[in-house]
Amino acid sequence: MTPELRATLQDVAEAMVSFPRDWWIIGSAGVALHGIEAGTVKDVDLLVEEGLAGAVLDRLGIVPLDMSPDPLFRSTVFARWMVPPVPVEVMAGFCVAEANVWHPVKPRSRERVMLGGGALFVPDRAELLGLFRRFGRPKDAARAAALEAAGAPPEAGTPAR
Repeated sequence: MTPELRATLQDVAEAMVSFPRDWWIIGSAGVALHGIEAGTVKDVDLLVEEGLAGAVLDRLGIVPLDMSPDPLFRSTVFARWMVPPVPVEVMAGFCVAEANVWHPVKPRSRERVMLGGGALFVPDRAELLGLFRRFGRPKDAARAAALEAAGAPPEAGTPAR
């Protein structure tokens, strides 16, 4: 983990300390928090439950952004926190398109990872692997391969793409 990513994740842990549940770090930063080499982490994906979004954005001092439609992903709330060394993308109401149908992304598992005295939360390895398979982009395939090489069990009911 680079010093920049470590500092960013510590900033997230500090900012999120008053929110004890309903948020996760996903994406490449989630892989890194599992202790697995994630390659270059260009941003930290912070997934929050919709009911928490307003309070989190207020805490971070950021506002939602208007985003161009994306054929694969959408969020009811999307914002970027640019204060830490690595940008943090905050998403609520996050959905992925599968077979032209939007499906919510709501992790069921939640593992605590301590970093610099602060707590961060990630889906377990199997669920994170399942998310990458659902997303299906080349960079997600690389993340899935890293999780598999580290021994992540396949998520039940999640076929490989």
